[in-house]
Amino acid sequence: MRNRSGRGADRLALIVHTLADIAAVFLGLWILLYLLDANQSNVFVDFVHGMADWLAGWSQDIFTMDTEGLRVFFNNALPAVIYLVVGHGAAAWIRRL
Repeated sequence: MRNRSGRGADRLALIVHTLADIAAVFLGLWILLYLLDANQSNVFVDFVHGMADWLAGWSQDIFTMDTEGLRVFFNNALPAVIYLVVGHGAAAWIRRL
């Protein structure tokens, strides 16, 4: 049963949900740019890389494969999935408040 007495919980849930989506998009975009061999000296690519490194800093080197592309994929895909699961789960829990 959903509480409709206030919209504060709904707004907070939307913020949490959106932040999780944004984090996952940055990580996914970095994976895509890396695998497509984007120009590393480009300002946009550098920005996305910096954001992805910051967001996935806690999970770097969990996977240590010889293939660099696989290593980048798994070390950034894992936190993206975790951000989505935790963020969407937390948003659903907040909406029920």
